[in-house]
Amino acid sequence: MEDAHNQRVHLRAAWLAHAQQHPFAALGLAIAVVMILVLVTSSVRNAFAGAADARLRYGLLGGLAGLGATALGAFAGLGLRKISKMVEDCMLGFAAGMMLAASAFSLILPGLEAARHISASAPLAALTVACGLALGTILMLGLDRFIPHVHEASGACGPAAERINRVWLFVFAIVLHNLPEGMAIGVSFAQGDLSVGMPLTSAIAIQDIPEGLAVGFALRAAGLSALRAALLAAASGVMEPIGAILGVGLSSGFAIAYPIGLGLAAGAMIFVVSHEVIPETHRNGHETPATLGLMAGFAVMMSLDTAFA
Repeated sequence: MEDAHNQRVHLRAAWLAHAQQHPFAALGLAIAVVMILVLVTSSVRNAFAGAADARLRYGLLGGLAGLGATALGAFAGLGLRKISKMVEDCMLGFAAGMMLAASAFSLILPGLEAARHISASAPLAALTVACGLALGTILMLGLDRFIPHVHEASGACGPAAERINRVWLFVFAIVLHNLPEGMAIGVSFAQGDLSVGMPLTSAIAIQDIPEGLAVGFALRAAGLSALRAALLAAASGVMEPIGAILGVGLSSGFAIAYPIGLGLAAGAMIFVVSHEVIPETHRNGHETPATLGLMAGFAVMMSLDTAFA
């Protein structure tokens, strides 16, 4: 009992010390969380009034599709002994390309259109979506600073990371990766518009398959058995339906919350691609295959968005 108490005291002290070392990241995270709570609270009132039932259902189903695709990729790895690093980097590059294209075609462009409809001004529409992009970036930067996790290139990050098992640090990193994907799915269904939600959900589900496979192999490389690695990789997809519910919530309260939410989800996804995925695909000397994979993923997502338009 005393050990548990000492552990909590140590973690609390580590968080406070980390906040003092990174005051701007701490302030930004606090502001982003407060703004999201305001938007979610407004949406909850609408939900109790019966206005968000269909949107919540669509968002939850979309998040579950992402979870299922992640699990499919994770368990597909059970039948494979290993894959080459080059193939893994290509798959991650493909996922990055789909996320970038989804951010542009399924989040930013609909956000600009919705904001222009609300404000009747193109500059105000651009400013609205840009504020959402900034909010998503600040949120992910704060979470990256204050949630213990591990990067393959730079090692453990976050407060008290040295006291946490490396496997769990890796799992936390995957959670940080999957949260914005789930939020993007939820935001895309926040107006009940299937022409926005379907292509984005399809894209995220498609890229979750190779992503789940790559995560499973990475966990096996960290020392887990094949079955346990597959189970943990599949479980990381749980953040997608959770994030989807949050995305619906933060975007369906006020009218202006919808384009802001689309921008927020895009900013969060672009941050993850630039901060996590692309550096990971380039650290093994496979820049060209990874870039070709990214271009292929971008083209597939662009085609999906056109097909569902």
